[in-house]
Amino acid sequence: MILAFDDLTRYHGAVAMVDGAFDPLHKGHIEYFRAAAAAVDVPLLCNVASDRYVRTKHTPLLPEDQRAIVIDAIRYITYTHINAHDTETILRHLRPKYYVKGKDWDGRLPPEQVRICAEHGIGIVYLDTVLDSSSRLLERFRQSAEASAAPRP
Repeated sequence: MILAFDDLTRYHGAVAMVDGAFDPLHKGHIEYFRAAAAAVDVPLLCNVASDRYVRTKHTPLLPEDQRAIVIDAIRYITYTHINAHDTETILRHLRPKYYVKGKDWDGRLPPEQVRICAEHGIGIVYLDTVLDSSSRLLERFRQSAEASAAPRP
C-alpha cells in the first residue's frame, strides 16, 4: 500500500522503516528488505527517495512513482512512501518503531537522524546485508558504455 505523507502518523511506533533511492533496484536491496522484515516484529515501510533527491546523484532510471509501485509489490514490504521531504522530516513525522539501515551506515548515520531516533525512542537496527550498491552498478554501466563507444584501432 502506497501511503501519502499525511497517512504516516497513523503508523507511529507500528512499523520499521527502510529507506533509499533503489534506482536501480538490485538483489542487494531485496536481501536488505528480507533481512529487515526478519529482524523486526512489525510491518516494514519503505521510504523511497524522490526524483529530486535521486537527481543529486544521477538521472533517475525509473521515476519515483514507478519505483514506489515496484517496491510496493515486493513481499517483504507492507507499506511504501515516496519521500518528498528529507529523512529527518519523515523520522519525526512517522516515528517508526525501528529505523533499519545497512551495516555500512553504522557510525556514518547523520547525527541529526541519530538524535531524532533517540528523542523519539526509535530503535536503530543495522543489518550486514550489503551486497552491492546502485552507485557501483551505475559506474560499471557507464564504464562499459564508454568502452563500447570508444573508437577501435
